[in-house]
Amino acid sequence: MPKALCYAGMAIAAVTLILFLLDLVLKIPFGRENMLMDIVFVLASGALAYLSWSSLRDLER
Repeated sequence: MPKALCYAGMAIAAVTLILFLLDLVLKIPFGRENMLMDIVFVLASGALAYLSWSSLRDLER
């Protein structure tokens, strides 16, 4: 179960990263309503991806 949660965290981080990068660059999903929000969500998704990856590595040891 912990490995599944790590993979789910990485998947959620990837979807969030793609969604808000598209909004930041192409104004597609939200029309770039708030640029600061896009940047914060991109950074947060990167942090979530790193934490999920790090936890997965610790589980495999």
